[in-house]
Amino acid sequence: MIVLRVLAFILGFALLAEAWLSAIKTLVLPRSARDPIAGFVFRSIRWLFNIRLKRARTYKQRDRIMAFYAPFSLLALLPIWLFISSLGFTGMYWALGVDDLYTAFRTSISSLLTLGFASQDRMSLTLLDFTAATLGLMMIALLIAYLPSMYNAFSRREAAVALLEVRAGKPPSAVEMISRYQRIHGLDKLSEQWQSWETWFTEVEESHTSLAALVFFRSPRSDRSWVAAAGTVLDAAALTRSSIDIPPEPRADLCIRAGYLCLRHIADFFNIAYNHDPHYPDHPISVSRDEFEAALDRLEARGVPVSTDREQAWVDYAGWRVNYDQVLIALADLTMAPESPWTGDRSPSKTIPITPPPGE
Repeated sequence: MIVLRVLAFILGFALLAEAWLSAIKTLVLPRSARDPIAGFVFRSIRWLFNIRLKRARTYKQRDRIMAFYAPFSLLALLPIWLFISSLGFTGMYWALGVDDLYTAFRTSISSLLTLGFASQDRMSLTLLDFTAATLGLMMIALLIAYLPSMYNAFSRREAAVALLEVRAGKPPSAVEMISRYQRIHGLDKLSEQWQSWETWFTEVEESHTSLAALVFFRSPRSDRSWVAAAGTVLDAAALTRSSIDIPPEPRADLCIRAGYLCLRHIADFFNIAYNHDPHYPDHPISVSRDEFEAALDRLEARGVPVSTDREQAWVDYAGWRVNYDQVLIALADLTMAPESPWTGDRSPSKTIPITPPPGE
């Protein structure tokens, strides 16, 4: 019996440590760290949401459903952590002399939730009561403190996504973004965008790997998405560097590099496979040559100085796009992003062309 109680104490302590390690990785650790408990919870709830999504007929219906996925999954972590902790304390209570497992479990729950309806008079058990109560309060406090940080990062991300609609239309389009700058500001002003979006990509990489649930937090409007915004800016920078007849802008290069590194690091966190080899045409991109030509025709019709060597422009554009093509499509699928040009499902039946807005 003594051996069983020692093993129960060790197992209970291991369960408690695993629950707390999960909470620390998710809520405290300021770097990306995959956690099996959080991963299991998010995957299980996604499976339940996928069942509900089968009944949705439109994207807006799917978006309304998925808007609850990340908050629901995040809040579900707390009872899971508390339950695993209670199982751990159950083993330790029983190991220290509580008569039966039911009483041990009842005492652990009472102590973790600081209800106080079950307690023991022995010193060792009283110390365990106070330990459980302290850890239970700390776990709840950690989640409460975690939410403001998450929503601050969410607000910063979405401010830039909302501003992009002004510059790139709805849904956002790289062609529309370049055209509007040509018409309103002048293409030389694009350098300001590359600098601000380089910062945005850096911030998103940090926040969406250390606070991974942010990846699934959806924009306030169903037609906006941080993934679609990222793809639009990257395509605009790639088109500018490859196909627009203006002086080379190093900030566009830095923006593209910051962008694809951001997307890759987020994909790495979710164990998403993608191609690391940046050589075209060994690994073709999802954008077709016809789509590319149609985009340049639209830009040229709007007075944008397009390169006369379209063959080289296509090779250069593909050389930039290949760095983020696969990972962009994969993240759009993971987050169920709204349809936008050159982002998301690129199968022929779902290809979204770049078309002029109504009245143009």
